[in-house]
This record gives sequence, structure tokens and C-alpha cells, in this order.
Amino acid sequence: MSFANIPSEDKQRVVSELSAIKADFASRGWFAGTSGNLSMRVGPFSPDEFSFAITASGKDKSQTTPEDFLFVDQSGQPCETTKLKPSAETVIHCEIYRLTGCGAIFHTHTVFNNLVSELFWGSRSVPVEGVELIKGFNIWDEEAVINIPILSNFADVPRIVPEIADRMDSRIPGILLRKHGIYAWGQNAFEAKRHLEAFEFLFEYVYRWELLKKSSI
Repeated sequence: MSFANIPSEDKQRVVSELSAIKADFASRGWFAGTSGNLSMRVGPFSPDEFSFAITASGKDKSQTTPEDFLFVDQSGQPCETTKLKPSAETVIHCEIYRLTGCGAIFHTHTVFNNLVSELFWGSRSVPVEGVELIKGFNIWDEEAVINIPILSNFADVPRIVPEIADRMDSRIPGILLRKHGIYAWGQNAFEAKRHLEAFEFLFEYVYRWELLKKSSI
């Protein structure tokens, strides 16, 4: 199905859901400056053909305007004539959708996700052991242990893309870019939001726990 044949009410629903998520995250201070981006898929999916709405580049995400989002295709190109530019990191969203077939991807830059990405850069993953919020990823093992992948961060964003497939863990619905931020995804906006909240809780927990361990030495 071409983008033009996707019902307009489906497109409106996606923009409405993203607008609500954007307002929520902005109220938490998760969009410092114009950082971060949100996207949500619309219409049918195949790895070679899909469409999604994504935040427009350079917008103040604490404000709501008719120009907050635009629709792009599997290559990150606008589906409609527009003056808006998609986020510079659209190619990362394209690759995550292609690999996972997920329904929504949320990306935030926060102090704690940046700190842990540098703290554990040497091992290329953030270890989390036995914390209850691991269940937010539908991992129910008692005293579960997970390792959240940390990827390289390049100013030339397309250079990041090949590393995504190499480092992605099928159990972990997210990847962390070094000194940059977390990309969390889910089957829909509700699930992606739950995953992002779980990641942010775990990052803060791990960082504070590491400080406590060092202060007790």
C-alpha cells in the first residue's frame, strides 16, 4: 500500500499520539535544547517498504505546533511535499524499523543515560543485575541480568547505522549511543514509552549504585 492510500485517520492518530508523548517527555525535561526525536510507524510494513511520522528537525519540543512532525518513507525521504526537514537521526529510525518491524521509536538525551554510556564504554554495554524494572522489557527471570548495548557515536550519523545490526540484542528493546542518548522501541507508542521509562530508571539506578560502591571503598 502506498503512503497516499493509507487512511488519513490513521495518519492523524499517529500524529496525535506522538504529540501527547512529546508533551509528556518535555514536561520531564527529556528534550534539552531541541534534542531527542520521536517516531511512529503508520500503515503496512515490510522491511523494504514502510512509512513513519518523525519529529521535524530543530523544533522546540516544549511547544506544540502544526509543524512538529512529518511523514517519511523507509529511506527517510518525505512522503509528501513539505518545507520541514526530518530529524538528522532519521536514518537510525529507518534501520531500527527495518530490523525489528516495531511500531514506535523514542529517543532522549538525559544526564544519566549519557553518564552510564561513558562509565561503561570500555565494556560496550551497561550491566544491570536483578533490578525489578528489568521486567519492563518482559524479562521475568528471577535476578535477571541484562547488558544494554552501547554503540559508537559519530557526528556523521550514517556511520552509526552499520553498528546497529551488529550490536542489537533481541531481548533488549533499546540501544544506547555513547555520550548521546537512548533509542527505545516497542510494538506501539504505549510499549515504547514503557521501555524508555524503564531504561531511564535503570540508568539512574546503575549510576547511583556505582557511586555508592566507590564511596564505600
